[in-house]
Amino acid sequence: MGLGKWIAGYLGWIVLGPIGGILGFLLGSFIESSASGGKDGSTDNGQTYGSQEWEQAQARSQQQSQAQGDRNSFLLSMLVMAAYIIRADERVMHSEMELVRNFLRQNFGEEAVQQGNHILMKLFEEEKSKGRVAFRQTIRQSCAEAARYLDYSGRLQLLNFLVMIAQADGHVDNREVDALKDVARWMQMKTSEVDSMLHMQGDTLDDAYRVLGVTPQATDEELRKAYRRLALEHHPDRVAKLGEDVRRAAEKKFQEINAAKERIWKARGL
Repeated sequence: MGLGKWIAGYLGWIVLGPIGGILGFLLGSFIESSASGGKDGSTDNGQTYGSQEWEQAQARSQQQSQAQGDRNSFLLSMLVMAAYIIRADERVMHSEMELVRNFLRQNFGEEAVQQGNHILMKLFEEEKSKGRVAFRQTIRQSCAEAARYLDYSGRLQLLNFLVMIAQADGHVDNREVDALKDVARWMQMKTSEVDSMLHMQGDTLDDAYRVLGVTPQATDEELRKAYRRLALEHHPDRVAKLGEDVRRAAEKKFQEINAAKERIWKARGL
């Protein structure tokens, strides 16, 4: 992963805030992509395309650039929001930082780990200098921007990673839950999504109902409707463009939703 998109994103953040950071990051990505691409209908190995082949190559290149842009946007949003979740309990836990670093390492390489860590440190400094109230407004702006360019499934996976960060030290503080619900609300999502995700790994019948977002008093038809909605929103194929790690996380979440469904279905004899 080249430095261009990180530098542009960081400069955009300094000048224009979180929205500027995202735009700068995407601009840097575009510049790097343009610099490495072929010109005048030729490939890098000297082959010359015909007009039809060139149009097909251009279409593929645009799709790849769009997918990379979506991944970059997802990444920068995750970093900004992760800073808010990590500092929600007024501590910076090694386990939480390591989860973020591992995500960067697996998807973008070691260089991205260093750059991402630098951005997180700067965000922590900004919270300290401006105070929690002003920092909340910064996060709120970033969430609003994420709601514009990520569909609901993409936002679900972003929220999922933030929940994983909160759970990384083995304990989710009430302040972390409140911060997660802040992010969900600011991204125009239901705060009940947070409760559902926090109970995904539970093994009780009550956990299963919470995963599906219904009460034990729900009718069978209400249960089926809730499950269909979750299965559609969390389907791994909907977030494949965001990277393999995001897709794997979606697959795990999809399996947990199915496990919760089976637990309830078995208890009700469905």
